[in-house]
Amino acid sequence: MTTTFNTIGLIGKPNHEGAGTTLQRLYTFLQALGYEVLVEDRVADQIKTLDETCVVELVELGKRCDLAIVVGGDGNMLGAARVLARFDVAVIGVNRGNLGFLTDLNPEGFEAQLEAVLSGQFIEESRFLLEVSVYRHDQLKSANLAMNEAVLHADKVAHMIEFEAFIDDDFVFSQRSDGLIVSTPTGSTAYSLSGGGPILTPELNAMSLVPMFPHTLSSRPLVVDADKEVKLKLSLENTDSLQVSCDSHVVLAVLPGDEVVIKKAEKKLRLIHPKCYSYYNVLRQKLNWGSRLY
Repeated sequence: MTTTFNTIGLIGKPNHEGAGTTLQRLYTFLQALGYEVLVEDRVADQIKTLDETCVVELVELGKRCDLAIVVGGDGNMLGAARVLARFDVAVIGVNRGNLGFLTDLNPEGFEAQLEAVLSGQFIEESRFLLEVSVYRHDQLKSANLAMNEAVLHADKVAHMIEFEAFIDDDFVFSQRSDGLIVSTPTGSTAYSLSGGGPILTPELNAMSLVPMFPHTLSSRPLVVDADKEVKLKLSLENTDSLQVSCDSHVVLAVLPGDEVVIKKAEKKLRLIHPKCYSYYNVLRQKLNWGSRLY
């Protein structure tokens, strides 16, 4: 078979029966087609008769593979994306989660679509991530990546915080609210959407700033160029510890007086889809557009 890919990595949802079944089918299917297959160490025990030399950590998988297949939900894809974006590896997902905005392939019959993808029949797009950094007294304290969103919030539920927002060092607003969601187009259909934010189509070079329960009726979501730098300065009047969550997976501690800098990361994720993929079709299906909700 003529293909763009030679070495394929399998990433999955640990200790999930359905994901384990799909991983086993994928491993058998890809080996039968003659591909070199590497398996993430966290899910290796879910595949029978696996050669131990094929088991690698996620970073090593990213270095060696041309294609990574993520089996699970959007959360698994997000976790893998924050690592795989550092490498020139294409990524596709098999949906074993709930909504599945980022995982296209159906676990019940993925073989035909995957074989077409492997032969070069696919759509490729680049999704940018956010680089999130926390500074204290002008010193970098922590940093991480987010594919969906970075969320500034208190470590207590329903607790207002005070901060100022700047874009490229230009003052935008001060706010008392439960926090702020800074979202990529990829994340615009996730937590940001639940908070009343806009849907940004994936090709847009933009990010949205969505206030969380602001203490004013005039506060509204703001869409800005993704090449801008967003800086959040935390008021010293905040009495409790704060947090910045990256995709709800990684939590960075923030103290009163700290500065949070959010900007587009240099590396992008190479996300691929079957030829039949349509972003608007995904929206219709996942958000029940054009059909009765009840």
